[in-house]
Amino acid sequence: MAHRTFFSFHYELDVQRSSVVRKSSQFKDQINAEWIDASLWEESKKSDSAIRRLIASALEGTTVTAVLIGSQTANRRWVNYEINESVARGNGLLGIYIHNIAGFDGRASAKGINPLPSWVKTYDWVRDDGYQNLGQWVDHAYEMR
Repeated sequence: MAHRTFFSFHYELDVQRSSVVRKSSQFKDQINAEWIDASLWEESKKSDSAIRRLIASALEGTTVTAVLIGSQTANRRWVNYEINESVARGNGLLGIYIHNIAGFDGRASAKGINPLPSWVKTYDWVRDDGYQNLGQWVDHAYEMR
């Protein structure tokens, strides 16, 4: 079953790593996912109220939120806001560590702190073979909501 999935991540540090995850489904026939692309954070220089409206709009109609955990994700105000809004809406949640994916410089980064509540299942994109398993992870998050 396809789930409209919102991806939350630290744009400035992890856009390259996040793109690997967000775009992986377009290369796989067996993943029938409908992703919501979080690239709206390119516009993050807006006012707080404008950002809240952008988040509300992006979360509209989603059933799952995937938090892509990089080295500094837990410190991002808007990532934490997106998590809280996702919980309030009843979205399924999952976390995916992306620190082992090469960035623009070709290197992995440090493993970051998990910003999600302790009951949320997390995965490592590289170690847990996210390319093959993302669809199952999203389905599981939806079932656990």
